[in-house]
Amino acid sequence: MQNELFEKMPIPRAYMKLAIPVMLSSVLMLVYNMVDMYFIAGTGNTNLVAGVSLCAPVFTFLIAMGDIFGLGGSSVISRLFGAGRTDDGRRLSVFAFLGSALCGVVIAAVLLLFANPMLNLLGANAETFEYAKAYYFWIALGAPVIIFSLVPTNLLRTEGFATGAMIGSFIGSIVNIILDPVFIFGLKMGAAGAAIATVIGNVCADAFYIWLITNKSKLLSLDPKGFRISGSELKQIFGIGIPSSITNIMQSIGVMLLNRFLLPYGNDKIAAMGIVSKVVMIVIMIMVAFSFGGQPLYGYLYGSGNKKRMNETIRFAYTLVCGTGLALATVLFAAAPAMISFFMKDAGVIATGTPMLRAILMGMPFIGFTMVTTCIFQSTGKATGALLLSAGRQGYIYAAVIFTAAALFGYTGVIHAQAVSDIFTAVLAFVLFRLFLGKELH
Repeated sequence: MQNELFEKMPIPRAYMKLAIPVMLSSVLMLVYNMVDMYFIAGTGNTNLVAGVSLCAPVFTFLIAMGDIFGLGGSSVISRLFGAGRTDDGRRLSVFAFLGSALCGVVIAAVLLLFANPMLNLLGANAETFEYAKAYYFWIALGAPVIIFSLVPTNLLRTEGFATGAMIGSFIGSIVNIILDPVFIFGLKMGAAGAAIATVIGNVCADAFYIWLITNKSKLLSLDPKGFRISGSELKQIFGIGIPSSITNIMQSIGVMLLNRFLLPYGNDKIAAMGIVSKVVMIVIMIMVAFSFGGQPLYGYLYGSGNKKRMNETIRFAYTLVCGTGLALATVLFAAAPAMISFFMKDAGVIATGTPMLRAILMGMPFIGFTMVTTCIFQSTGKATGALLLSAGRQGYIYAAVIFTAAALFGYTGVIHAQAVSDIFTAVLAFVLFRLFLGKELH
């Protein structure tokens, strides 16, 4: 079945067979994120909403750490499977699983030890500090289970278990959605309740993944018995995993930068942007799902040397992801006021959030092009290309744009900075693709 899917099945069907479970997982996660923000905003406390929004970079950072082992591991393992080296792929999966868990323990300890300095760095002030700290504490404590959950969702797809990866995400999101109102309102825990629900959801998802790997998987393993890994193998995993994680690390930095630039205009602007970020996530997560859903296919085809099928897959991916981004952005652009009001009925937040949302949506088709290119680089082991793109959109390109735009256009420049960065990053993606893979794939 694995060979049939990766080598013989028509490209659109094979791609969607891998991508649709990822997309469905993303849709449920979208529902979770929107419900999560709905309940948080339902408190009617703008400072609480702002406090939770300020902690978004912490959660994104944990995802970035999981990506080191999940995306880095899946890139190398899928190429090994494509080359017929299943034993080596199984051995490296042990490192990805156990390494992520250990990494999570270390990060939890560091985050808890430096909680107050981190909260100050995130931009918490006298009005938001109490709420931010309550949310931060539980997310930091849950770092090991959050980071681990990113690994099986990626590695299971290298074996063709896209549906299993989807079910785990479903379990985590559904548990989270059920527990949100219980902890936030029923137990009156507010921001802390939202974080606790998130951590418990991840615990349940991880339990399912461990059962699936132990009982159903034939190519992946959690058993450390006889485990070994070479320096060159570590270099391969981290060479792709670290650039992959930088996408989320840069996202954390980008959000921190944006919040810092919005802070002089008031906490209501930060609260509005927190809601806008949840709406934008609708487009982002679906595009991510369609982009990275095809990652096992890229890696397998590249490892097997099948250039013709690889090129067909790439063309299909660009059309699918960029088209999806454009369509969803158009719909949400028109529905912007309604989307903001869904979360919070405050007229001021709606008036503030609507132009914010529309400004960011302008960059969606360009983000799609960058996402697919980044995924191709990660899957084919082009670490330099992946690093340059991962660090660009919300890193060095975004920093240059937001500082310049804020200086020249003030508040208007700040809220349009992301879309401008997305255009510049897409141009860079096109140039890098021609440079690193143009000749190799033709």
